[in-house]
Amino acid sequence: MAITESPNAAACPGCLAAPVMSERARKRAAALGTEIQLSLPAIHCAGCISGVERGLMALDGVNDVRVNLTRKRATVHVAEGLEAADLTAALSALGFEAQPLDSATLSAGTSDSAARDLLMRLGVSGFAMMNVMLLSVAVWSGATDATRDLFHWISAMIALPTIAFSAQPFFRNAWSALQAYRLNMDVPISLAILLAAGMSLFETMNHGEHAYFDAALSLTFFLLAGRFLDQKMRSVARSAAAELAALESPTALRLVNGVAETVSLTAIAVGDILMVRPGGRVPVDGTVIDGASELDRAFLTGETDPVAAGTGTAVRAGEVNLTGPLQVRADAVGKDTLLHSLADMVSVAEEAKSKYNSLADRAARIYAPLVHLLALAAFVLWLWLTGGDVRHALNIAVAVLIITCPCALGLAVPAVSTVASGRMFKHGLLVKHATALERLAEVDEVIFDKTGTLTKGTPELLNASTIPERAFAIAAALADASSHPRSAAIVAAARGRGLPMVTVTDIVEHPGLGVQGKLNGKDVRLGRAAWVSDDAENAATQIGIDGEAPVSLAFADTLRDGAHALIAALQKRDLPVTLLSGDAREPVQRLANELGIADWQAGVLPTEKAAVLEARKAEGKRVLMVGDGLNDTAALALAHVSIAPASALEAARVAADVVLVSPDLSHITDALRIGRSARHRILENFGVAALYNSIAVPIAFLGFATPLSAAIAMSTSSIIVSLNAMRTR
Repeated sequence: MAITESPNAAACPGCLAAPVMSERARKRAAALGTEIQLSLPAIHCAGCISGVERGLMALDGVNDVRVNLTRKRATVHVAEGLEAADLTAALSALGFEAQPLDSATLSAGTSDSAARDLLMRLGVSGFAMMNVMLLSVAVWSGATDATRDLFHWISAMIALPTIAFSAQPFFRNAWSALQAYRLNMDVPISLAILLAAGMSLFETMNHGEHAYFDAALSLTFFLLAGRFLDQKMRSVARSAAAELAALESPTALRLVNGVAETVSLTAIAVGDILMVRPGGRVPVDGTVIDGASELDRAFLTGETDPVAAGTGTAVRAGEVNLTGPLQVRADAVGKDTLLHSLADMVSVAEEAKSKYNSLADRAARIYAPLVHLLALAAFVLWLWLTGGDVRHALNIAVAVLIITCPCALGLAVPAVSTVASGRMFKHGLLVKHATALERLAEVDEVIFDKTGTLTKGTPELLNASTIPERAFAIAAALADASSHPRSAAIVAAARGRGLPMVTVTDIVEHPGLGVQGKLNGKDVRLGRAAWVSDDAENAATQIGIDGEAPVSLAFADTLRDGAHALIAALQKRDLPVTLLSGDAREPVQRLANELGIADWQAGVLPTEKAAVLEARKAEGKRVLMVGDGLNDTAALALAHVSIAPASALEAARVAADVVLVSPDLSHITDALRIGRSARHRILENFGVAALYNSIAVPIAFLGFATPLSAAIAMSTSSIIVSLNAMRTR
C-alpha cells in the first residue's frame, strides 16, 4: 500500500462545500510537520486509543497523535526523517495492527465525509421547513395579534438555528469569494437567506402581519438538495496519476558483491545491479545483464502475450517478471522512468480536464452579478418612489432576491445528471465524472484500443478441432505445468474433450521458450516454433514429439460481445472510428478488417497514443477514447471524454470518465444517446429558469410579489426543473 505523506491542506470550498481550515489551524499543522495517516483496524476502546497515542508519542520525532475510534484511524504529525514504516513497526511491537493509508483511500474518505455533511444539513433544513410551514398555515388561515406573534416567535426559534447550521456551506463559500474580491452563486444565495430571515425577525419583533421564515428555509432546503446531488456526482472521481504511481515498486533487491539486499527505491542509483524475482515488478528502467524469463508488458504495449527477455533486453519500470529471475542494470530511476513520465502526462491531462467549464458554471458567471444589480435597483427605485420607506423598499428587494435565487439553475445540472446516471447504470454504465454527460453529448470521433477493449484480452485456441487427439493430450499435459496465458487456453480447450490419458514426466519450463518433458522416453516440447522445430520464420506455438512432425496451434484474441454492433452503430451515426493498438501489425489488421475499421495503427506506444489525442484536440476534435490498459491511461485522461470496461486495470478505470460494467460493448451507443438526451434536458431546464425569471422578476420588481409568494414561485420552478429531468432517456 502506498504511503501518503503530505502537508495538511483544506478541501476546495467552492467544489466540495467542505469545512474550511482556519489560518490558525494551517499554521499549527505546518509547525507540527509532515502528516501520516494510519489505519488501525483492531482498536475497539478508550484503552486502545491511549495505548496508541502514548506508544507513538514515545518515539523521537513524533510531534502529535490523534486517534479516531469511529473511523479506526490515527493522524500522526512527524518530523522530517520519520516514515510510516517506523510508526507501524512501533505499533506492531505494542500489539496494534497498523497500515499506512493510501492517497486514494484518503481522498475517497474526504469526499464521502463532505456528502454526509451536506445530507445531514439537508435533512435538518427539510424537517425545520415542514414544521415552520405548518405554523405558517395557521397564520395564513387568519391567526391575529398575540396568536400570530406566538407562531412567528416559534417559527423564529426553529428557523434561525436551522439556517445558522444548514446554510453554512453557502455562507462560507460566499465569504471566501468576497474575501477574494469576486462574486459567485453563493453570494446572492446567502444574501437572500439572510435578508429573508432578517426581515422576518424584524417583522416579528414589530408585531408585523407577515414573517418569511418558511421562505428562508425553503431556499436553504432546495439549494442544499442541488448541492448534495452535485457532490454525489463528484465523489466517485479519483486520480489516475496516483494509481499509476502506485505501480512503482517502493523497494528493490540490490546486488552488492553477489548478495541481495532490500533497499528503498530512492536509494537506487544509475548503474546499480538489481535482482527481479519471478512475480515481481521491475523497479527501474534498465537492461537485463543475466537470466532468462518472460515479461508481462501489457501496461506498455497492450499485448496479452508475454515477451521473452534475456541478456541485453531493455526493461521498463512496472513490467512484471513472469518466470525466471533476472539481473537488471539500472539505466533510469525515479522520475526519469517511463512509468513516472506516464504518470506526469496523465496528471497534466487530468488538470486540463478539470478546467472544463460546465453549462452551469458558464451560466453562473453571468447570473450572479445580474441578481445583485436587480435587487439593488429594486431597493433604490422603491426607496425613491415611497419617499424613503426603507421597510417597504427592503421588502421588495428581498422578494426580488428570493424570486431570482438560483434554485432552478442550481438544480438544472445535478437533477439531470442524477437521473441520467441512473439511466446509464441500467445499461451497464457507471458515470464517474461530474461533467462526463455533457462531454459525451459533444463527441464527434471515437478511438479504440484493441486488446482488452474490443477483444477479451485472453488468447483462445482456434484450431482445437483439427489437432490430433494424442498431440492435444500431450500439449495439455505440458501446458498444465505452465502459467503462460496460451498454456491456460490449451488447458481450457482440452477440458471435457475426452482426450486419451498420457503421462508426461520430467517437465521443465524454459523461460521465454516453452515447456519440455518426457513421454515414453521421447522428448516432447510445447512452445515457440523456433525452439520446438528450429523454424525461426514461424511465430506460431507448436507441440513437438521427437521423431514426429510438429503440430501448430493457432491462437487469437476473441472479440467482446457487441463489438460488431457498436462499430456498425457508430458508423451509421457518421462518427469516425480509429483503432490504436500496441499489438503487432498482423492481429491489428485482422481485427480492423473483421470490424470494418479503415483507420488503424499497430505498434503504438503510450506516448504515441497520447500524441494522437493531443493532435486531435489541436484540430478541435472532441474524441471519445475507449481503452483498458495502463498504456491507455494517458490517452484516456487526454480525451474529451473516456470509457473503460470494468475488466480494465485499476489505473485505466480511474482515468476514465465512465466505466462500462456490462460485458456488451454495444451499450457505449447508449452512453452517447443518454449524454445527448441529458444535454437537451439541461438546456430545457435553463430555458425553464429563464422563462420563470422573465415572468416573475418584473412582477417582483414592480412590487406585486411578497417574499412569501416569491418563495412559492421559486419552489415551483425548482419542482418543474426536477420533473423535467425525469424525461432524460
